[in-house]
Amino acid sequence: MAESLTLRRPDDFHLHLRDGALLGQVLPHTAAVFGRALVMPNLDPPVLTGADAERYRKEILGARPSDGAGSDFEPLMTIKIVPSTTPAIIRDAAAAGVVAGKLYPEGVTTNSSDGVRDVLALGEVFAAMAEAGLVLCLHGETPDAFCLDREERFLFEVLPELARSFPELRIVVEHVSTAAAVDWVQHQPGANVAATITVHHLLLTLDDVVGGMLSPHHFCKPVAKRPADRAAIVAAAVSGDPRFFLGTDSAPHPREAKESAQGCAGVFTAPVALPLLATVFEEQSALDMLDAFCSGHGAAFYGLLPNPGTLRLLREPWTVPVDYDGVVPLNAGSTLPWRVDIDENGASA
Repeated sequence: MAESLTLRRPDDFHLHLRDGALLGQVLPHTAAVFGRALVMPNLDPPVLTGADAERYRKEILGARPSDGAGSDFEPLMTIKIVPSTTPAIIRDAAAAGVVAGKLYPEGVTTNSSDGVRDVLALGEVFAAMAEAGLVLCLHGETPDAFCLDREERFLFEVLPELARSFPELRIVVEHVSTAAAVDWVQHQPGANVAATITVHHLLLTLDDVVGGMLSPHHFCKPVAKRPADRAAIVAAAVSGDPRFFLGTDSAPHPREAKESAQGCAGVFTAPVALPLLATVFEEQSALDMLDAFCSGHGAAFYGLLPNPGTLRLLREPWTVPVDYDGVVPLNAGSTLPWRVDIDENGASA
């Protein structure tokens, strides 16, 4: 058994950092480990333009540690694609350094009431994104379907036409949660379609949310599905297929927003992401695939060079805190067999 594992500094290609005081609380847990992260735009108010993204980027950079671990963290910015988005907005966003547009169908998750009802009506926007080199990141669920069927409905009703109509557009199916989504991505021709996989969808099924007592800190969108779906997601993650890469979808909410009559969707995984991933990959005898999944495939899809520096994981048990300043992480209070050590650039968990 390996006692340590060295990775290139990883990337997180799907992250919620929030804003204001919560941003300052949660950013250090990502910045200390990840060199870059694709930051989601569903704030209130949302990030809709290049100017919005630049203001948010400055807020994130201002919340980074001033030196040491995390001081070199780079946010990759997105804008939210809404019905009023225009090709001109896309061009301006690209000029401002935005790398992706995130599309939420109306009402499918946190802060998505302004989302898109008719995805295929935004053809001019998608054409502008392809021309400008922006990636289209999709929360792939159909709002009105039964919750366990929303991802598959979106797969069959929207994604095939979208991929056929815009073969030059790079598309990421975010946080895949079903075997059907994994299969669809695997069978796409060319290299313009990929998918992110979260830590929590590698670990959880619906039983972990509602099978016994209600577990609000396991509640996310899309909801965790059946054991067969989880098995398919795990197989894709450890396969070495470059179309699958890490996007944690770490989504912090204060404890009181999760433990309430209408609890928010989102799982906070930033402090435990790498140790949990090492555990999953080791169980699959695939530790040698972890570097590509965390540090290679996503960067290549986005046209980026790998991060400089490395990160080391040690086989050294540690206990996850029950919360981080009132935000409860995945596996709170449990003991994990791997922990993040200090890398060559001084970053640490």
